[in-house]
Amino acid sequence: MRIQAQNITKRFDDAGHAVQVLSNLSLDIPAGRSLSIVGKSGSGKTTLLHILGTIETPTSGSVTLGEQCVTDNSLSRRDLARFRGENIGFIFQFHYLLPEFDALENVAMPLLIQGGDANNAYRKASDLLERVGLKERLTHRPSALSGGEQQRVAIARALVTEPGLLLADEPTGNLDLHTGAEIHALLLEMQKAFGTTMVVVTHSLELARTMDSIVELTPEGIINR
Repeated sequence: MRIQAQNITKRFDDAGHAVQVLSNLSLDIPAGRSLSIVGKSGSGKTTLLHILGTIETPTSGSVTLGEQCVTDNSLSRRDLARFRGENIGFIFQFHYLLPEFDALENVAMPLLIQGGDANNAYRKASDLLERVGLKERLTHRPSALSGGEQQRVAIARALVTEPGLLLADEPTGNLDLHTGAEIHALLLEMQKAFGTTMVVVTHSLELARTMDSIVELTPEGIINR
């Protein structure tokens, strides 16, 4: 899925004062490529990721994902949510797994929410968990999994709908260096296997350098590195 973001500006209201986080930023990411976004804390990295993922709307500017403009109000809230669920996978620093469900159920959940066949949803979830190295952990709940294992479940959950776009916000920020390196490698492996476009916000230069391209957010705008 190609991503085209043009002249993205985002302002927030803080106690009656306008705070501008992003100013006229533009990105064009070809389908199937990976991009890392780096920058100092407060530079707007997560805000930009949320705008690309249709979680937030820009104050001005446009975002087109594939052939669909997602910022021109052509989609209702319900249709936008459906588009997001079918086309975008999210991975966060904190995995946000549902504690009352096991790994298999957590991964199958996006397909079940979409009304998919339960047998197919669980089969796909099982296959994905095996691919991310958790064949023996299908029936374990999050509390019985290590941090790295929980993040592997989150990666499988993000990919179970076979999205055209994968967005990751500090996916290794809560892991030790060794486990983080394993998750780095797994993310790239799965992104290439699925042919999905991937955008990763990270403080890790090691992870950033493994992407096809890197941009840095600065007060002056985007710098290609």
